[in-house]
Amino acid sequence: MRDALENRSFYLKAFFILGALLLLWQAISLQLLDNSFQRRAEATVMDRQVFYPSRGLMYDRNGKLLTYNKPVYDIWAVYNLIDPNMDTALFCQLLKIDKKEFKKRLNKNWRSKRYSKHKPFVFLSTVSPSDYARFQEHLYRFPGFFARRRSVRAHPYPVGAHVLGYIREVNEKDIEKNKDIYEVGDYIGATGLERFYEQELRGLKGVQYLLKDNLGNLIGRYKGGALDSAAVAGFNLITSLDVDLQAYAEKLLAGKRGAVVAIEPQTGEVLTLVSSPSYDPNFMTINRERGRVARALASDPEQPFFNRAIMAEYPPGSVFKTVVGLIALQEDVVDPEAYFYCPGYYSYNTFTWGCRQHPPVYNLAKAIQYSCNAYFFQTFRSIVDKYGFDHPQRGLDTFSYYLSRFGLGHPLGIDLPGEQGGNIPVSAYYDKLYPKEKGGWRSPTIISLGIGQGENLLTSLQMANLAAIIANRGSYYTPHLAKALEKDGKRVPVQAGIAHQTGVDSRWFPYVIQGMRDVVAAGTGRRAFLPDVSIAGKTGTVQNPHGPDHATFMAFAPVEKPRIALSVYVENGGHSGFAAAIAGLLIEKYLKGDIAPERKYMEQYVLNTKLP
Repeated sequence: MRDALENRSFYLKAFFILGALLLLWQAISLQLLDNSFQRRAEATVMDRQVFYPSRGLMYDRNGKLLTYNKPVYDIWAVYNLIDPNMDTALFCQLLKIDKKEFKKRLNKNWRSKRYSKHKPFVFLSTVSPSDYARFQEHLYRFPGFFARRRSVRAHPYPVGAHVLGYIREVNEKDIEKNKDIYEVGDYIGATGLERFYEQELRGLKGVQYLLKDNLGNLIGRYKGGALDSAAVAGFNLITSLDVDLQAYAEKLLAGKRGAVVAIEPQTGEVLTLVSSPSYDPNFMTINRERGRVARALASDPEQPFFNRAIMAEYPPGSVFKTVVGLIALQEDVVDPEAYFYCPGYYSYNTFTWGCRQHPPVYNLAKAIQYSCNAYFFQTFRSIVDKYGFDHPQRGLDTFSYYLSRFGLGHPLGIDLPGEQGGNIPVSAYYDKLYPKEKGGWRSPTIISLGIGQGENLLTSLQMANLAAIIANRGSYYTPHLAKALEKDGKRVPVQAGIAHQTGVDSRWFPYVIQGMRDVVAAGTGRRAFLPDVSIAGKTGTVQNPHGPDHATFMAFAPVEKPRIALSVYVENGGHSGFAAAIAGLLIEKYLKGDIAPERKYMEQYVLNTKLP
């Protein structure tokens, strides 16, 4: 009996040991010798299919399309699913690349967090619809590759590059900053309105989770589509631009360096914003040539990427005399009707500053009309010395305080990235530059500020806004380019906010405006004159130690009910009349729709003038 039990126990143990050995062998066979199990596991993958939303379009103030979306295709790859024996030659032929580029695009930095061998990455972007159609017929031959439809920006008008901006592919910093929004291969606004209104324009991506085999064949939807979502289009942006005026301004500035900014005074809406030289915005459409084009533009010594309208900080020259006169009136240091004797220069002790020859200055209006340097030297000194010749700090800081309220010395807040604020010096700056132990400073030390030279720096946007302030008799709205956001037929206006007050009483503005009218009617701005439109303007010639002087002009029209205020700044433009000619043509174009035949000669003068 005992022997039988022992035998039975032996056979049971032997059976279990044999069974364990068989199971072990099967495991070894499956995992080490036979990879069919691994292939079956890899054969079914979950594909996260992203649907890109339609990026919001941009329109000008009259409903003309400024940007649209052009379809392209991105070819994506999952490295671990690619067949190493695929027909590489055919693949390259269909996508118009060579084998060297194929290998380069496939071999990523797998140590980077950006890439993973079992996750999709963009192999080739911006494939045209025609190339993709040819490739799609053979897609089944290339497991591990698939396509996604996208849109890139295109522009029906070859203008407005600095305003509209362009988009680019996101980088690691963008992804890290917005983990829930962007991923590898996404596009983002890089400059201009594309960047400023990225959140509104981009829309929301849709997503669909699919189960596929290793050949890319659809097996089914993950969890029956419970986690799927539809793409939501971005908002359309209605801008304040007048594209016809924009195109005309760019035409007039072609071949020249400078800027033009035009504003609707009653609203702060920017009608045109031009920086020259510029470039066709279609040059920056995302495609295979973009890198080469972008490098060429970036290396151009004329700096076409630099937005001179809001980034270049210029000495304003004599256009600054208008605000000097207004502050002097408000501070009650000048009589607007007082006669001023100008001998053709201004002197203090042994120092002499020049002034142009002109008729007698009977009042402030005439001082502006003749742009009398001597008058504004003295007027500026009266402001600074109001609290005593030996205590100029308080007077200068009072002057700077008003300038700040005029929107000078700091960014105005336009809805474009990169705006600079110019420079308006305060007493602390001069206290440091001219310390008391070395004699300090007085009003004659900084006298050049009174005629818009010295440390004064303004942007073209600020000069146009100054014209708008005078047109409004003392107030302005923050300049802006967005009028409204639109989606599904509903339009939401973009509010300009409250009017900013300068602190100068409206009663003082007619004295300056009269002088500005005389500048255009019978002064240095005659080239801006229109026989049936009342225009108030002020010229400026800015000294340039490196070449011909810069020409500037600011104006608004019609004087009685202003519809446009603008500034023109032309580097190396020589005399200010050249800038006035450009301004007059732009005012005529905007108010009349075209240039009168009898004034075509002025248009040809501007177009044919070559500057250094």
